Amino acid sequence: MPANTIDHNRTRYNFDGIDSVWLFGYGSLIYKVDFPFLEQRPASIRGWARRFWQGSHDHRGTPEAPGRVVTLIEQPGAVCRGMAFRVSPNVFEYLDVREKNGYLRFSTTMTFEDGSHAEGLVYIATEDNEAFLGEAPEADIAAQIAAAVGPSGPNSEYLLRLAESLRALGDDCRHTFSIESHLTRSGPVEASDS
Repeated sequence: MPANTIDHNRTRYNFDGIDSVWLFGYGSLIYKVDFPFLEQRPASIRGWARRFWQGSHDHRGTPEAPGRVVTLIEQPGAVCRGMAFRVSPNVFEYLDVREKNGYLRFSTTMTFEDGSHAEGLVYIATEDNEAFLGEAPEADIAAQIAAAVGPSGPNSEYLLRLAESLRALGDDCRHTFSIESHLTRSGPVEASDS
C-alpha cells in the first residue's frame, strides 16, 4: 500500500444521505482539533492497542529521518481510550489529507463514558503501508522521536502532548508513558502550545 492514502480513503465509504459521522481519535486527533465538529465525547474502543509503530514522513519527520506516531494494533482484550467527534462527512476531505501518510479509515464500535455505543470511523495505519516501522524497544523509539523533526514540529512535542492528553482522559497507556519516560530521562524536553 502506498504511503499516500488520500484516493484510497475516498473510495472506502459512501456518505450519501448521511448528516454526521462519529470519528474516533487516539493520537494527535485528541489534542490537535483543527477541524469543525458537532459534538465531542470521551470514548474507547475494544480489541486495539495504541503503538508508536507508524513512521511520520510528512508531519513529525522527513522521508530521510522519519518520526514515529501512533497507530492501532489488534490486541484481544485491550481497551484504547480516546476522543470521539461527531463530524459532518465533508470534514473527511480535510482529514484524509491530514492522515494521508499510511492511514486508512475503518469502521469501529465506540463506547462512551455512560456505557452507550455508536458506530464510527477510525484511521489506522496497517503494517502493509510503506511508512510502517513496526515494533522496536521503547528506548529506541524514544531516541528516534527525540531526533526527529518535521513540518509540524518536533516529534517529541507529539509524544509529550499525547501523553498529557491521555492523562487528562484517565488513560493508563503504558506504552506511551514508557516512551515518554525514556525521552524525558535523556534530557529536558517540553511540549509547546503550537
